[in-house]
Amino acid sequence: MDIQLKRGLLDVCVLAAIKNEDSYGYKIIKDLKPYIELSESTLYTILKRLEGAGMLTLRSAEHDGRLRKYYHITQDGIKRIDEFKDEWKEVISVYRFVTEEDRHE
Repeated sequence: MDIQLKRGLLDVCVLAAIKNEDSYGYKIIKDLKPYIELSESTLYTILKRLEGAGMLTLRSAEHDGRLRKYYHITQDGIKRIDEFKDEWKEVISVYRFVTEEDRHE
């Protein structure tokens, strides 16, 4: 898969994982596991990039005597998910066109 496409997909997957509630690294990986395999190092790179882009914010809170980082989606993050949905409609259309040709051979 094209690296830029995959990067965009991973970004949106992470945003979607925290869309309905704030979350932390381990839980995000666990929530995404049925859909996509994601390493801790890849996740934290994505989270840092999304935070830098203003698509999520970070807060620390104590949990079982340790500080845990919780991520919260911003309006820009929600906007990115919506943009992805619109873009994906075009990708699906192209996919249908390409696979339709396969059926006529």
